[in-house]
Amino acid sequence: MHPRGLLIDIDGVLTVSWKPIPGSSEALGRLRESGITMAFLTNTTSMTRGSIAAALDEVGLPVEIEEILTAPSMTAALILRDHPGARCWMVGAGDVVVDLDGIHLVSAAEPPDVVILGGAGPEFDYPTLNRVFRLAMEGTPMVAMHRNVYWRTQDGLQLDTGAFLGAIEEAAGVRAAVAGKPSPACFQAGLEVLGLGPDQVMMVGDDLDADVKGAQALGIESVLVRTGKFRNEALAHSQVVPDHVVDSFADIPPMLGL
Repeated sequence: MHPRGLLIDIDGVLTVSWKPIPGSSEALGRLRESGITMAFLTNTTSMTRGSIAAALDEVGLPVEIEEILTAPSMTAALILRDHPGARCWMVGAGDVVVDLDGIHLVSAAEPPDVVILGGAGPEFDYPTLNRVFRLAMEGTPMVAMHRNVYWRTQDGLQLDTGAFLGAIEEAAGVRAAVAGKPSPACFQAGLEVLGLGPDQVMMVGDDLDADVKGAQALGIESVLVRTGKFRNEALAHSQVVPDHVVDSFADIPPMLGL
């Protein structure tokens, strides 16, 4: 298949800790020149779409804000659709209020209608997680920006939201709504940005569940890169089978004959 469009993860595919992965800039340029349209789906929760675009531009990866879909922006869309007017308490690191446009955020001291779980960090301490658990037990809906269990930084792998979310769901006997990858709505939004159908698009990512499985659920062909959070052990033991596996994003243009 020669796709007309690509859905591309950012962290772990183009960059790690916002430092470019070797060859990613050149590959992005070749894809642009070929006329392939692109949308960038990221579960990053610590930066706004504007700051992500600026950070990528600084390292030679020019991406337009309109091409970026973030977990926070998808969270805003989900809450406005399913919980309009809700008072939301957000737990997470990073200043992403700009991407939560239209959402009524309240402080931890106020009783919320919805709990939003952003990216894991020091904010995910025991008292906070225990309060989230109690609210969930009382019937307060949880909306997770994503359910990644870990991610890679320049210091190595770090636990992420999904690791804590799974424990709360198990203890409370509930299931959170997920806004970012691997939710079907996130991939559908990416297709809408591209203006293409799933059979015309490939997804490029470093996460078997969030990127590969999420894309395949909508009939989108998948490419797993051996960068970012990729681990040989995870691939060997997973029931998720990518359509393609390449060493890095730099291999995408040659794979497509470009």
